Amino acid sequence: MKRDDAEILREVQKNTEMAMKAIDTVSDKVYDDDLAVQLSRQSLKYSEIHNKALDKILEGKAEPYRTNNISQMMLVGGIHSNTIFNTSTSHIAEMMIQGSNRGITDMCKALNHHERAGSFSLEIAKELMDFEEKNIERLKKYL
Repeated sequence: MKRDDAEILREVQKNTEMAMKAIDTVSDKVYDDDLAVQLSRQSLKYSEIHNKALDKILEGKAEPYRTNNISQMMLVGGIHSNTIFNTSTSHIAEMMIQGSNRGITDMCKALNHHERAGSFSLEIAKELMDFEEKNIERLKKYL
């Protein structure tokens, strides 16, 4: 497996893991049933995309992304501190939209830095970015 492919796939793994962790962390603070269902669906799709990337990495005998515990703790801590005084549906939707925007930005950076990636890696990255954009659109109605 080419280095650029592995880097793109690891970025997909990182992005989806952060998204799933954020949803898991925020889900007990969601009181709107529609939003809760929406977030559950998102988590499931993130899991599918994550597994696609992981399967391809393992198939190519490359090193998968290893979760950074400090990043995870910062994410969870940030969510908790951001929802201490405000657990409104609008606020949670806004936080999730910001996370999706960050995910799109990170994927764009990865794609720009790894121009020699093959079509399968690019396809998975594009699938993730398209999904993030759709999430933003779906979450706007909760603002």
